[in-house]
Amino acid sequence: MINKKHPLYTEDIRNVLSVKGIERLQGKRIIVTGATGLLGVHLIDALMTLGDVGIIAVGRNRERAAERLGEHFSSPLFSFLEQDVMLPFPEDITADYIIPLASNTHPLAYSQYPAETMLINLKGAEHALELARRCGATVLYPSTVEIYGNARGNDVFTEDYTGMLNLATSRAGYSESKRSCEALCQSYGAEYGVNVKIVRLSRVFGPTMLMSDSKASSQFIKKALEGEDIVLKSEGRQFFSYTYTADAVAAMLHIMLNGTDGTAYNIANDNCNVHLRDFAGLCAELCGRKVVFDLPSESERKGFSVAMNAILDTERLRNSGFTPMYTMRDAVARTIHILKND
Repeated sequence: MINKKHPLYTEDIRNVLSVKGIERLQGKRIIVTGATGLLGVHLIDALMTLGDVGIIAVGRNRERAAERLGEHFSSPLFSFLEQDVMLPFPEDITADYIIPLASNTHPLAYSQYPAETMLINLKGAEHALELARRCGATVLYPSTVEIYGNARGNDVFTEDYTGMLNLATSRAGYSESKRSCEALCQSYGAEYGVNVKIVRLSRVFGPTMLMSDSKASSQFIKKALEGEDIVLKSEGRQFFSYTYTADAVAAMLHIMLNGTDGTAYNIANDNCNVHLRDFAGLCAELCGRKVVFDLPSESERKGFSVAMNAILDTERLRNSGFTPMYTMRDAVARTIHILKND
């Protein structure tokens, strides 16, 4: 379990809170669904550190929430709502900002629960937007690089890019439902005047990861923590954008506070564009082990992305005034040190 008092983690939190205009969140109430996930935990830790911010954390399991966010339960500024995001919010709940993070975000979940994955995304977005319509809140919608599908050759994904999507797989449920959620956000803005800002997140990793996460990056880090060889389920030629959690959360808050309504922003770090084999190699180097190549099982393969290039263009993010802080080596090393508590 993560030591949130680790000096590197507390430094990460301070870096998140250096976002332009962060003080404007004081005195506000923020609802975060998917509160116990990779981004939810880091986001809530940062906002609770800021102080004078009311947090309503939403999740399906109070026991897991107590394990991941337990230090906040005694605060009068924090409350936990045990609820499935596929259900509407209670009528008496209000907020200034809503961040619907709840989703199945790793390959094994895509392959085992494709229908549930779609419905969590769709219903979660609908209920967040309906609540925002009712109480006048701003929605920060966390979308994904997956909405671009496969690149045409070595194309880089700008926010107006349209890639190639194959609907004949169960994995398409994740990317297609995220695309539909973005369309729903734009529709609520146009028809009901709901303020929505969209962030399209690259692949994110960091110390708030769940050990059950089946993403390649999480498995690399998990093996490093266990002092084992890093297992690569392909030749590792895939070239992807990655972002460290602290940079991702900081960028999300920056866009929520400073972005333009109805606009989508890619969230990535140009310093963390890396081939999968090099990510694995970095993890292996940092733990004194080697990379081992191993073919995936049929179940695993069903959830894997077939994309070979997924690089996000960050010009719009940079022009908004945001600059990420971490290099790839620093981010991976920090993740391992924080989780090893050394």
